[in-house]
Amino acid sequence: MRPAPLQRRSPHPRLRPLVLVLFAGLLAGCGASTMPAVHSEAERLELGRRALQNRQYAVAIELLKGYVDNNAGGADVDQAIELLGESYLRTKQWGEAQTQFERLLRDYPESDSAGTAALRLGDALWGQARGPDFDQEYTEKALEQWQGYLRSYPGHWLNAEGQQRVQKARARLAEKLADTGILYIKLHRPGPARVYFERVVSEFADTTPAAQAALGLALADALEGKRSEAIAELRDVQSKFPSRPEARRAAQELRRLEHQDPKRKK
Repeated sequence: MRPAPLQRRSPHPRLRPLVLVLFAGLLAGCGASTMPAVHSEAERLELGRRALQNRQYAVAIELLKGYVDNNAGGADVDQAIELLGESYLRTKQWGEAQTQFERLLRDYPESDSAGTAALRLGDALWGQARGPDFDQEYTEKALEQWQGYLRSYPGHWLNAEGQQRVQKARARLAEKLADTGILYIKLHRPGPARVYFERVVSEFADTTPAAQAALGLALADALEGKRSEAIAELRDVQSKFPSRPEARRAAQELRRLEHQDPKRKK
């Protein structure tokens, strides 16, 4: 015999006013970001700008898309495209942001907004990049974009941010190379490991993973039986990077090699 279906109970009569108040508040909250009334295209642009400043990104995107669609070739359409791209960035819609910044740079290269768009295009590419454990195609694209921005817009007010972003991207690429080298060390394959470490040392010497690469080269020499070379390199790691974990690892390897019988050298 099937159990009788459960019946929904209506709120207690004394609770009904409270439920109505809460429901009305919920509706008011949902309507807090409704589209404002627009009376002119100039007002549409200004409202879009204001919505972006107030972090009402969905409203900003809708207003700015409308302005761009209605004012192709207008005097301020380049500003609207920049703001639209920025709105997409804030909502992590990286591909949409990329499209807008590329459009601005392609169609309005002389715009006052072009410099900012060039930097932000790198941000949109960076947003599509993955961590150092994965393929670094978009990291390389972002790096190239930021380097191009610095070359094309010297003195631009965002140059300092561009330089910081370049260093961030270079550090990630160096980390990827160093991690790959360490993997080969763990597999006892010093030859391939050396290739990756030498790239870090030659191309990314000013990044944090340079310490890891210097240690890796010493470990590669130790694996190949080059005891004296490895000892010299480990001491160099201690000298150059005294406060880094690599210096502690170098000290451990030094103790091991210094107690090793030199006659066992290959």
